Amino acid sequence: MQNQEFLKSEKVGKLMLGYAVPCIISLLVGALYNVVDQIFIANAAYLGSYGNAANTVVFPLTVIALGICSFLAQISLVAAMAATNNMIRKYGATDAVFGQPEFAQIPMAVFGIVMKFFQIAISVSIGLAAGCIPVVGYNVGAKEYKRVKTLLGELVLCEVALGVVSLLIVELMPRALIGIFGAANESEHYTLFAVRCFRIYLSTIVLACVNKAAFIFLQSMGKAVLSTLLSLVREVALGVSLVIILPLFFGLDGVLYSMPAADSVTFIISAAVLIYTYKKLDKLERENAVSKPTAS
Repeated sequence: MQNQEFLKSEKVGKLMLGYAVPCIISLLVGALYNVVDQIFIANAAYLGSYGNAANTVVFPLTVIALGICSFLAQISLVAAMAATNNMIRKYGATDAVFGQPEFAQIPMAVFGIVMKFFQIAISVSIGLAAGCIPVVGYNVGAKEYKRVKTLLGELVLCEVALGVVSLLIVELMPRALIGIFGAANESEHYTLFAVRCFRIYLSTIVLACVNKAAFIFLQSMGKAVLSTLLSLVREVALGVSLVIILPLFFGLDGVLYSMPAADSVTFIISAAVLIYTYKKLDKLERENAVSKPTAS
């Protein structure tokens, strides 16, 4: 136990980074592999946007293969992605532009590219939160609730900062991002739809980062059921239902609105849970402070 005392005494920010960086690197390697793979496909003269569209369809199968250890969370994500892909195909076919055979593959191709950039941001988000797991677990067990509260606050601030940086990139540089994937070889419809997709679909990426942190932080506190329920609400109850319902009213644009809507509703729930958790930790801290003199 003596070699674990640093978990009680070391600065929580330093501990979080120490555990988070290896996790972030491993997740980024996977995310960057997918990005590079998509770049090669997009710039291949004989594939282009058709190759991107095919890659988007196959991507959920990759998630299943990589996510077997956290089956429920991953399978719910796959369900949301599958529903999104289906709605893109369905409502893209009814769009005035993308209903034309020569442009039919564009919506699917663009969504695949947008999700690759989203995966990079979320990989860092998950890595930050996952780095907190051993620190939170140890300090909860040691009844060092003040440190757990501090860690929660610093984690949320880091997630917000990450989300803001990601948001600025996708809102200010969508043409540069899409240009990496061979946009110069595609029609103007491809670029215009990609710009709209980046700016609308990822407009709540700040909230998405905080939501992911909430799921993982709750799990690290031993609240696995609550964490899983929140994840299922986001990916299934909202992620699947909204991508089916909103296109009924907004057509293909409804698919773009589905992710911001799902993240916004989930954020309200996550924020309420995190506030409750913080207050509970505050109460436990006070109770522990009162019981210590008695125990001595």
